[in-house]
Amino acid sequence: MPEDESLGALVAQASNHISTLVRSEIELAKSELKFDARRIGTASGLFAAAAFILHLCLILASFTIAYVLVDAVGLAQWLAFLIVTVFYLLVAALLGYVGYRRLKGLAGFRRTRRSFQTLKGSEQASLDGPTAGQIGSHREPVRETVP
Repeated sequence: MPEDESLGALVAQASNHISTLVRSEIELAKSELKFDARRIGTASGLFAAAAFILHLCLILASFTIAYVLVDAVGLAQWLAFLIVTVFYLLVAALLGYVGYRRLKGLAGFRRTRRSFQTLKGSEQASLDGPTAGQIGSHREPVRETVP
C-alpha cells in the first residue's frame, strides 16, 4: 500500500512514471511528425507535377494542338493558341487545388495536444487534492538516536 512505502520510494516511482510519460509523449510527437511529413511530401509532389506538366505542355504540345485546331476546325491561329493555353491553365489549376487540399488535411499534432491538455487537467485535479505532507501527517516522525 502507498501508506506503507517510504517517501523515497514514492519519489522514485513518481520520477519513473514522469520519465515514462515524457518518453511516450515524445514518441507520439515523432510519429505524428512522420505522418505529416509524408502528406507534405505527397502534396509537394503534386505541385511539382502540376508545374512540370504545365511547362511541357505549354512548350511542346501547345503548338501541335493549336495547329490541329487551325487545320481541322478552321479557327484563326490566335484563337486556336488561346484555347490551348486556357485548357492547360485549367489543368494546372486543378492539380494545384488537389495539392492544396492535401495540405489542408494535416493533423497538426492533434493527439499530442489533446494528451497535454489531459495532463494539464489531471495536474490541476492533483493540485486540488491533498499534499504529500497531508497524506503522511498520520505517521509518527522519525526520531534520531544519538549514540
